[in-house]
Amino acid sequence: MLSNTLMLEMVGLVAGFCTTLSFLPQALQVIKTRNTTSISLMMYVVFVTGVTLWIIYGVLISSLPLLMWNFFTLLLAGTILRLKLRYG
Repeated sequence: MLSNTLMLEMVGLVAGFCTTLSFLPQALQVIKTRNTTSISLMMYVVFVTGVTLWIIYGVLISSLPLLMWNFFTLLLAGTILRLKLRYG
């Protein structure tokens, strides 16, 4: 039987995978079309700020799932934000 710590880590890894994966279609669409007119600038500024803070929190508590998935989320959401700033 799996230990509670391992189960918690597994839940965190799967949850992070699901939430991070949700940004992939949007990022691919924006990269492909360069169309960002329907994307909220303020939402992505606040979101990227929050994800950055989650990464800092993950470092402070040494949580692999928090660090790993928020890093990938930051890459995807940061790409969308950069393209929003570039293309409006």
